[in-house]
Amino acid sequence: MSDEMVIFFKALADANRLKIVGLLAQQPYSVEELAALLDLKPSTVSHHLAKLAQVGLVSAKTESYYNVYQLDEKALQSKSRNLFSQENLAASVVDVDADAYDNKVIKDYVRKDGSLKTIPAQRKKLEAILRYVLKSFEVDKRYSEKKVNEILSKYHEDTASLRRELVGYGLMKREGGGGEYWRE
Repeated sequence: MSDEMVIFFKALADANRLKIVGLLAQQPYSVEELAALLDLKPSTVSHHLAKLAQVGLVSAKTESYYNVYQLDEKALQSKSRNLFSQENLAASVVDVDADAYDNKVIKDYVRKDGSLKTIPAQRKKLEAILRYVLKSFEVDKRYSEKKVNEILSKYHEDTASLRRELVGYGLMKREGGGGEYWRE
């Protein structure tokens, strides 16, 4: 479906085509009338109209010796609803690596042995590092503070900051001061 979106937007990605759509939204016009209004050659207007017709936005009917073009408003509305549906928008990013940012941050902040060079100060980078560290904890398993510190010490000596941030960002839960920690 993303190919259809690209074709649709390419058809509209021209100032003269947008002007043609705007004019046809007001009333039907012949190629010659549009050419005069836009100060273009009729062959150029015909080319633009062909692109717009290809995506179903305009249609032509013959009147005397002329083809008169009109905007297909129902097709425009239908295509807009279809192209911008939640399903189609989600499908357009299916081949995007959702972890690319995290992977870049991890590459920048993690040594070959898996430990952190430093704890990032920037919020987005810190979140990526916390997600990386979080993988060392099993879901729904309870850990003592001592065990949490032991695991976190593999990443950085400042285990208190890592522990506090994991809880602060809601990635881990804590029960009581110095009680149990767990990942949901």
